[in-house]
Parts: sequence; structure tokens; C-alpha cells
Amino acid sequence: MEKIENLAGYIDHTLLDVSAGSGAIEQLCREAMEFGFASVCVHPCHIALAADILGGQGPKVCSVIGFPCGSNMTEVKMLEAMRAVAKGAQELDMVVNISALKAGDRKVFLNDVFMTVEGAGEIPVKAIIETGLLDDDEKKLACELAVKAGASFVKTCTGFGPGGATVEDIRLMRSIVGDSIGVKASGGIRTFEQACELVGAGASRIGTSSSVKIVRS
Repeated sequence: MEKIENLAGYIDHTLLDVSAGSGAIEQLCREAMEFGFASVCVHPCHIALAADILGGQGPKVCSVIGFPCGSNMTEVKMLEAMRAVAKGAQELDMVVNISALKAGDRKVFLNDVFMTVEGAGEIPVKAIIETGLLDDDEKKLACELAVKAGASFVKTCTGFGPGGATVEDIRLMRSIVGDSIGVKASGGIRTFEQACELVGAGASRIGTSSSVKIVRS
């Protein structure tokens, strides 16, 4: 296993516990600044607070769209993206329409991602494909369509579904998107070794709530 230098710079420091209050969000932001994480990832209701604490310096503010199941109406996802950006989000992780993908409805899937990207404007959108629900052919198709729709990243999992990030999935996803966009590994990443293996396999970002433990290892 290759040890990754500056691993903290790959990490989206994540807190998506629905019971987390302002104190927990403030701590998340302070930790992100202390350790140099790429971003904090929070629910939309916490965007403004995180943006205020971080003050546009260092870690970015990331939030989630259509989370965690991706079944929201497309126009709602688009509006959610617009409002998230207006509140201070600098990156968005959106859950794709998984049912449309599995039904083979490429048009609905493409439009869902495309309209979210449109709502985000210049802000990068990471398309969460929920790999634990897909076979390899579906993973490949999801990545191909996400690129076509303008996503800036493809991401493995929400952490609320089955399975988690694997080296095999990261290699597969990277092989499909090439160097054109980012690949984010998320779901069940709890150790320094796991994170390094995933980056070595092609992940350009790591999403985890175990960030501090990982970088202190």
C-alpha cells in the first residue's frame, strides 16, 4: 500500500447525522480548518452556518441534494441546488435517480443530473450512484451518463444504503470516466489504510465521518 502524502487534502469531512446541532457543525468546521480537509459536508440546513464559520477560506462548504434516496422530483433537486449555492455551498453531492437507471430510462436519468448541474451553476456537482444497489454494467452506465450530464465527480455511496466504497468500484469508475472528472469514494471508510488504498485506486476525494481518526493514524 502506498502511503498518500497530505491525505487530509483529499477528505470531505462529513457530518450528516440528522440530530447534529449547531455546536457539532461548528466543531466540524474547526476540525476541517485545523487538519486541512478539502471540505465539510453538511445537510442543507447547515450550509449558512458552515459558510459563516469557514469564511470562504481553506475548506469548502459541501452539501447534499436529493439525499439520501435520490427520488425527489427533478425540479425540486434543481431548486435545492440553486438555494444551496445561494446559501454558500461551494460543492454539491447529489443522489441520482436510481430507479430510472435500473429501469433503463436514460432520458430521465440524464435530465435529473443535468438539471441539478444547471441549478448549481458554476458549482461542482458530485453524482452519487449508490454502487451497493447496482451491478457492474449499471455502474458503468451511471458513470457514462453522469459525465454526459455535466457532473464534476462520480461518487460511490451515500453511506445510508447497502455496501460501501471498494477498491474494485473505484477502479471501475475511474476506468469509465478517465481523467475527465473526479471520483469520490464514500461509505464505510474508517481507516488510514482504507483511504490510501482508495486514493491509490483512483479516488480523487474521500468522504468520511472518521476524518480526524484517519489523519491521526
